[in-house]
Amino acid sequence: MTHGTLALILALGLPLQAGAQPTLVLRHANVVDPAQPQPIRDATVIIVGGKIERIATGAVQEPPGAQVLDLGGKYLLPGFVDAHVHIGSLDAARRALTSGVTTARSMGVGNFADVGLRELAAKGLVDAPEIVAAGYHLRPQPDPALFMDHPEVGDLMKAPLHGPDPLRRVVRVMLQRRVQVIKVLATERAGTPDTDPRQQVYSEDELRAVVEEAGTGNIPVAAHAHGDEGARAAVLAGVRSIEHGTFLSDSTLAIMARRGTFLDPTIAIQSDLLEPGGDYDNAGLKIRGRFMVPRVHQMVASAHRLGVKIVTGTDTGYGPNSVVRMSHELEELVSCGLTPLEALRAATAAGAELLGVQSRTGRIAPGLDADLIVVERNPLEDIRTTADVLLVVNNGKVVVNRLAW
Repeated sequence: MTHGTLALILALGLPLQAGAQPTLVLRHANVVDPAQPQPIRDATVIIVGGKIERIATGAVQEPPGAQVLDLGGKYLLPGFVDAHVHIGSLDAARRALTSGVTTARSMGVGNFADVGLRELAAKGLVDAPEIVAAGYHLRPQPDPALFMDHPEVGDLMKAPLHGPDPLRRVVRVMLQRRVQVIKVLATERAGTPDTDPRQQVYSEDELRAVVEEAGTGNIPVAAHAHGDEGARAAVLAGVRSIEHGTFLSDSTLAIMARRGTFLDPTIAIQSDLLEPGGDYDNAGLKIRGRFMVPRVHQMVASAHRLGVKIVTGTDTGYGPNSVVRMSHELEELVSCGLTPLEALRAATAAGAELLGVQSRTGRIAPGLDADLIVVERNPLEDIRTTADVLLVVNNGKVVVNRLAW
């Protein structure tokens, strides 16, 4: 492959052939690492074999034959960790990646598409974020496709999925498919007009059975919960994260802070309830959004004050009509009282900790995967700059390059 051909491929963000991963040097970068209060100014980042080898300031001896990109003082950040997605196709995965998401936790798709996508991405066969897969999520009325994928639990189709033993059986078939997280509904949904998001779905005993069965495979549990009672039951049952948490009380948040339970508030997708188009466009949901959005802002402010670990998730499928991205969630967190640095930590290092991948990603440090994005301005001064991602490096591979455009 000629240098000109390689440059064209990189500029267009097209996939390289397997094994064609050159050493990459990023010059004149202002490095924003979530563990540091200020950027490292005018640094050179050297990436070898898909990992960050060195971050240096001053004169640097660049490896011969390296691909060199001059960032011209732009800001280098860790790739985003989207802790709540519903990605079920290669096109959706690509949209997530081009927006700066290099790691994503799937929270429910059909036919274990997330497991397949995870394997394709891990083998370098597709350009996609690293996927932490949940498969189907547990709810009283499971997706009928679950029973087609696993007819051995087909006897559970006829009645709502309730009781510790039936829930354990479904968790076991999920573990057979090598999911990395179990998602369970602790309360009803907010995004469907005929359900009440405050309504508790499973008891503490049922949720504990899910947590215990998942624990046999060392797999964490994430609980969808808007209402306080269902969320508290999930926290006491031992889930690792609460998804949404709109109506959480300070007492439940205090328990979460003590236990180290993560909060993934997905604020921006609730704001989408109010807007035409996007993932939701329903009159009843617009009415619901008017009282839910102020409540989730108040809740996140309380969670921050009480020391709850906060992460970021979009709760979107990154479909062609989706209007929510991680940058919007970062803006929402800042509007709730987090500093821009705290919001960036939520979207990177804290998300990596939740997913158990903090030894590989979530920061800019030697030895970690080169999951990186570039934005024009300092996000610690204006978080909105994260909406315009100019460069995406995924496991050391340039998949988006808009630096010269």
